[in-house]
Amino acid sequence: MGGGLRAEQKCTQPRMLVPPALPRRVFLRLDFSRYNPAILIFSGSLMHTDPYLWLEDDSAATRAWCAEQQARTAAQLDADPRFAALADEVLEHLRDDERVPFVEAHAGWWHHFLQSPAHPRGVYRRIRPDDYRANRDAWEVLFDLDALAAAEGVDWHLAGIDHCTERPARCLLSLSADGGDAACLREYDLDARAFVAKGFQLPPGKHSVTWRDPDSLYAAVVLSEADATASGYPREVKLWRRGQPFAQAHSLLKAEHRALAVSAWRMLNPDGGEPVDIIEEALSFYRTRYWRVLPDLSRQALPLPPKVDIDGVVAGQLIVRLNQAWGDLDAGVLLALDWQALCAGEIDPLPLFTPGPRQSVDGALAGRSCLFVHVLDEGVSQLWVYTPTADGWQAQRAPLPGQGQLEMVDQPWQSNVLLFGYDDFLTPSTLYWLDADDASLTPQALRGQPPRFAAEQMHAQLRHTIAPDGERIPYFVVARRDAPHDGQRPTLLYGYGGFAVPMTPFYLGALGRQWLEQGGVFVLSCIRGGGEFGPDWHEAALAERRQVAFDDFLAIARQLIADGVTCPARLGIQGGSNGGLLVAAAMTQAPELFGAVVCEVPLTDMLRYTELSAGPSWIDEYGDPADPAHYAALAAYSPYQHLHADVRYPATLVTTSSSDDRVHPGHARKFTARLGELGQPVLLYQSDAGGHSGQGGDMRQLAAEVARVTVFLYQQLMDAA
Repeated sequence: MGGGLRAEQKCTQPRMLVPPALPRRVFLRLDFSRYNPAILIFSGSLMHTDPYLWLEDDSAATRAWCAEQQARTAAQLDADPRFAALADEVLEHLRDDERVPFVEAHAGWWHHFLQSPAHPRGVYRRIRPDDYRANRDAWEVLFDLDALAAAEGVDWHLAGIDHCTERPARCLLSLSADGGDAACLREYDLDARAFVAKGFQLPPGKHSVTWRDPDSLYAAVVLSEADATASGYPREVKLWRRGQPFAQAHSLLKAEHRALAVSAWRMLNPDGGEPVDIIEEALSFYRTRYWRVLPDLSRQALPLPPKVDIDGVVAGQLIVRLNQAWGDLDAGVLLALDWQALCAGEIDPLPLFTPGPRQSVDGALAGRSCLFVHVLDEGVSQLWVYTPTADGWQAQRAPLPGQGQLEMVDQPWQSNVLLFGYDDFLTPSTLYWLDADDASLTPQALRGQPPRFAAEQMHAQLRHTIAPDGERIPYFVVARRDAPHDGQRPTLLYGYGGFAVPMTPFYLGALGRQWLEQGGVFVLSCIRGGGEFGPDWHEAALAERRQVAFDDFLAIARQLIADGVTCPARLGIQGGSNGGLLVAAAMTQAPELFGAVVCEVPLTDMLRYTELSAGPSWIDEYGDPADPAHYAALAAYSPYQHLHADVRYPATLVTTSSSDDRVHPGHARKFTARLGELGQPVLLYQSDAGGHSGQGGDMRQLAAEVARVTVFLYQQLMDAA
């Protein structure tokens, strides 16, 4: 992640480390360490070599092979008579001026990053709240990414904008030349509409940089291999003062090379009290050591368990979420700790919210004198407001428009206001304003997106199936009300199932027109490995237990067929990144269940994933191939090694990006090559820009990618007689 992407110093810590992908919304864009990597497994045998190891390299041969695959894909998908019209329709949706501009509040202005036909890369702009509420077009452009790209001859992608809370006109811009995670850093003055002369700046790298105050930064920087951990993230965090060469910045902590990363941030107290400065030393993806930065810049270890998230400070109380049991407290509990007592080594946690068996705390934001808490209950959002009083914390639930998903958009500094978005499968996105100082806690709608499809003709249902081990697995089914129950409906099953990321209802937008109105069914799976029901739900499919997630997904597929929703020839599956691993495993384990597979930016070679890009950072999630026990579990399902010559696999579309520096494109290339060798129906599309997420780049490119997937699903699931 680029520097400053999530440096929300006023309320929460930056999240520098990321899973293979936060799942892309459907149609919108989720001693073995020394083994010879050429000796791997195919079809249960250890005697074969890996003939496609060369596709991990960015060589002329690899580029030529990819170009050949692109041509095959274009001949089948781009040449389809429906492709151009679909791409235009998706582009219209992406450019839609009626889309809700989600804003962040700074110093009396509301800020928004806009991509449009006139500004395909985007402009950063601001508006006064009264003009926004009145829907007046009174935006002021502050930064034009297209103009910068033209002036410098670089295809810049915006990776992040971080305002200095105490001087909001000063920003850190993170700019990526190809959409990858590595980004350069430049300081920008919004009032002057110019980069700051001799301001803070860094060359490209996987940095984590946040404001400490207007004249200093907490900077964890990767400028060379020596600066990086084995996962490629920063291993040293420094206090960098204005005008100071970075080499002279004061070192606060330097982690071991085997650690995952380090970062630091400041949480300001809106009442003027002392700020809270934290160093986060990520020992692995889920284990963290937290340090307090003392006034003399020495550090003090905080007596917190290793699996905990810090969400902010309210009224002198540190707000944390437990991802493991701690004493008498269960994993998943949200609690408050007196900050001064904690610093003195006294631990007296006060539970604020204890989730039930089908609940989880999805996030929390600290206001001036309250705490906003997002709870998931059976995958549906709830919003709670906690207020400290003389008699303890008071909890009040705020009403939401329906049974959908909440997105915390912004918590304006020195206020008890929350800006949040709401949508569900059939309800367009709307931006709301909630003032916790209003006793009624009634959200006010600010802007809403017009409907994109005939939702009154559709219905959404929460259903359950039983996994092989007896667990009850939820999934959502969205379809036309008048659809026949003949077992022949084209159905798209989407999944992720990893990194504690929950799958929740979201507006289907263009998918409504392109899929539901055409008679298709959409299914969203909520399988283990995700975060729908808290840490236990996630850990049930962790590391050597990964097969549990695949079993849950396959159980939903079988249930859809058994209930007469669809049949194997009409059932397609889609997933990106970790979800790409999911669908690749599903198609290798039960190919007879599916008619089509969309496998986006996937991991597929789980015996080599730690050797590629950011792979080592995910050992907590998948296990370590260097550990014999983990190796056995990984080898049992690694999709690349489980493609058999005597099996017929469903038609597969694999996507990746040559600029993906998170999940290496070699995974997608090798999986495609092996399927092609076996004579299987497979297509590969590799973009040149957009990195892993595919966002922030050319809107035409994104629209074409969406249209390509849609045409593929039409051809495989709808066109069949």
